Amino acid sequence: MKSDTKIQPNQTENQNDNFCRPDAVVGPLPKVLIACEYSATVREAFAAAGCDAWSCDILPSKIPGKHLQCDVRDILYDGWDAMIAFPPCTFITVTANRSFVNNPERWEQRLEAMKFVYDLLNAPIEFIALENPVGAISTWIRQPDQYIQPFFFGHPVSKKTGLWLKGLPLLKPTKIVEPEWITDKTAGKRYSPIHYKTSSTNRPEVALLRGKTFEGVAAAMAGQWAPLLFLNVVSPTPPALHR
Repeated sequence: MKSDTKIQPNQTENQNDNFCRPDAVVGPLPKVLIACEYSATVREAFAAAGCDAWSCDILPSKIPGKHLQCDVRDILYDGWDAMIAFPPCTFITVTANRSFVNNPERWEQRLEAMKFVYDLLNAPIEFIALENPVGAISTWIRQPDQYIQPFFFGHPVSKKTGLWLKGLPLLKPTKIVEPEWITDKTAGKRYSPIHYKTSSTNRPEVALLRGKTFEGVAAAMAGQWAPLLFLNVVSPTPPALHR
């Protein structure tokens, strides 16, 4: 499918960006939707790999580029070749379970969050990866295809995260390092620094900080999955970058 997305009033694009296709590519570029991302980390990784990558979020993009500021469900039928999705985990993660006891409002919020995840996983897109921490998706919909950790990709951080995949292979570790820990002697527990310093996800700024994708993970996704997209969408060869 041709990548002919037009910029609408609720989109931004840096006019100085050079969105040129790799020399080895003949034909349209894979059109990749990065759902629920405002940081542009994954978008820029796929763009660097030669894809026509667009991020989408209700927030504006943190940096200029191809970004659709809207509810991603409004554009799921717009002819994407692949989608990498990062739905908010505030009402889904197991760490939020303590807030659900005798709290009907939170029950409704989780239900809405799970409906959103369901819509993403069942979008009419051939290649899908949905990322979320350990949470209710595993029991409400299905188990993830794999769990990954930031320390599999060069970041000394422990944050067990599931990947629900459609048409994409398992993500392979690229640089395994030892995770760092902070010990709370009072509580008798150890924590990953990012979780110890941001103990509450009820604050929006904390949720955004915790939800940002690590650069090493983004690079692995683009480096390992973009060649597959080129092989399936573009003929005859993927970019020379990935040979």
